[in-house]
Amino acid sequence: MELRQLRYFAEAARLLSFSEAARSMCVAQSTLSQQVRQLEDELGVQLFDRQPHSVTLTEAGAEVLPYALRTICEADTCRARVADLASLAAGELNIGVTYSFSPILTETLVEFTHAYPGVKLNVFYKPMAELMAMLRERRVDFVLAFRPSERMDDIESHVLFDNHLAVILRQGHPLAAHTSLSASDISDFSLALPCSGLQARNALDGCLAMAGATLPPPRVELNEVNILLELVKRSDMVTILSEATVYNQLGVRAIPLSLPGSQMEGCVHMLRNAYRKHSAMAFITLLKDSPAVSARRHNWFT
Repeated sequence: MELRQLRYFAEAARLLSFSEAARSMCVAQSTLSQQVRQLEDELGVQLFDRQPHSVTLTEAGAEVLPYALRTICEADTCRARVADLASLAAGELNIGVTYSFSPILTETLVEFTHAYPGVKLNVFYKPMAELMAMLRERRVDFVLAFRPSERMDDIESHVLFDNHLAVILRQGHPLAAHTSLSASDISDFSLALPCSGLQARNALDGCLAMAGATLPPPRVELNEVNILLELVKRSDMVTILSEATVYNQLGVRAIPLSLPGSQMEGCVHMLRNAYRKHSAMAFITLLKDSPAVSARRHNWFT
């Protein structure tokens, strides 16, 4: 059974004339009649009572007609919906974001919602391990996070920008005038650090191990970046995060941490060889061109 046959049948049923239906559908009458015959043969019933000067629906034809109309309507709705998705007039986009990555996302979220009001956005803030699991399960379309230390063969990581770990402290802090800081420079100050398992903390622990350096035990450990920043703003405590974390933050300074391996690459992570939504690529393009990213932008696929 073909959609074209149902369209011909429905038009002939509407007009009760094969010749008029053929003109309406811009096909030869013989073509329309043949297609309706093929539909009747497939269903094993006669849909029309054909008389020399009139055509009427049979009982079977009257029974089939509502289903045919419904099928045609759903097919047209499907076609229109796909067209809307392609033009970003509809759809849904699911984005996974690590806590450290979130500050550079705000401008793009605002711009995207203004540009594509028909697309629903779902944004999930979680640790990277959870987000990668969601990506593999296709619960998110892509993940915004720093490059992981270990390669994942099923995931493509495209670099958006270069970044590095930094010591974050308040304006006016005794160390605020420094242009870089070592582990020993900050060892006399209380530390408020992200929890183990978060990307900035994993990167810091890796750098310390590589350099054979140590830091005193943190006084506070949190998985909420905004609270860490508030603690730093209101005291002489220091934290260590990616520099991007304090984008557009007032009252704090980000001073490079002088440890080997402190560079962090901000990436878009996607499943390898998976379908990429039009909305996902539009969002990533906006993010690449945003003020938060463009100054450090890294060229990758278009």
